[in-house]
Amino acid sequence: MISIFEAQQVILEKVAPLPSEEVDLLHGLGRIISEEIVACWDLPSVDNSAMDGYAFSHKALQSNFMNVIGFLPAGTERTVPIPPGEAIKIMTGAPLPAGCDTVVPIEDVEALGDGIRLKSDVKAGAHVRRRGENVRAGARVIAAGTELSPLQIGLLASLGSTGISVHRRPKVAIIATGDELVEVGSVPDGATIVNSNSNSIATQVLEAGAEPVLLGIARDTREATREKILRGLDADVVITTGGVSVGDKDHVKEVIQELSAELLFWKVNVKPGKPTAFAMLGGKPFFGLPGNPVAAMIAFEQFVRPALLKMMGHLSVFRPVVKATSSDAFKNIGDRPHLLLCRVAMADGKHIVSISAAQGSANLVTIAQANGLIELPPGASIAPGTEADVTLLTRNFAMRSVCQ
Repeated sequence: MISIFEAQQVILEKVAPLPSEEVDLLHGLGRIISEEIVACWDLPSVDNSAMDGYAFSHKALQSNFMNVIGFLPAGTERTVPIPPGEAIKIMTGAPLPAGCDTVVPIEDVEALGDGIRLKSDVKAGAHVRRRGENVRAGARVIAAGTELSPLQIGLLASLGSTGISVHRRPKVAIIATGDELVEVGSVPDGATIVNSNSNSIATQVLEAGAEPVLLGIARDTREATREKILRGLDADVVITTGGVSVGDKDHVKEVIQELSAELLFWKVNVKPGKPTAFAMLGGKPFFGLPGNPVAAMIAFEQFVRPALLKMMGHLSVFRPVVKATSSDAFKNIGDRPHLLLCRVAMADGKHIVSISAAQGSANLVTIAQANGLIELPPGASIAPGTEADVTLLTRNFAMRSVCQ
């Protein structure tokens, strides 16, 4: 069987960023910009005041008193120079008039009739934002591959951008398999279970930034499985849950082979998630995930999510990892690496992790309470007070004095 790391490398070697599309500036949040952005003008575009105050020529200053000859609010421009030895009242952001090189804040002067008196010495050039001091026209301001945050959106707006080129979000077809499944809203009987996989995988797709396309349930026949998978090829990625083991009604493998898929691996050396498959089908990534809900969601985290992020142009595709001190004991008595669901909290400025004893691959309560994963090799153990590397599934963890 292939290892977790080897499986991830195989997948990432096969997928590539999707083509670009143009979106409105406000729709660029969280997207990956696909082209280098070069400043089309200087920022600031002119010398301007950084304070509400008075602008004057420092080199022409002969005393601490100056006449004030006008008022210059932001958004206006004065074309007549300010004579040496005089000042103009100016608001933050207003262009610095000709004849001025320095601004003194309002609170640092004393008003005397039609003039002002400086309360203390003022440094030449003080409180002036110089043209181009942030960026010069022609300079690169955002590199291709950058994830756009409100900070970059603000910069793009200041440079006059209304639309930006970003990598397209993949459409991800999601297919659940099994005669035992009923859709959400149905009441299961003793022989049926609710199809939770499609909803959990769809929300994982959304959380990654891609677009889920739910295709419902494929019943346990080769024809039904084939029909759903062929429909899924209208999307950019196909995911099935269940039907990837070796049972009499597990048809996924034979169907994708009939469709001339390039089968890259069929099992992964991991618990949970061993029956995870990856293929290229019609030039598109195909993921066969386990049917057990927890196993399916963990397999998505390990294998599908990094692929989707790369397809959207992300340069970093893996979750952050932190060192955390365990409050529990756990030993991997199996022969495969075990991905343990855990709960991370903060205590006294340090990460503390608690490990659930209920690690079953169908225990949705455990995964609903988890916010981290620990990979534990076969035969390895964790003792209370020891450190472990924890992959954070979210940064939404509590600040506590004691981990609960």
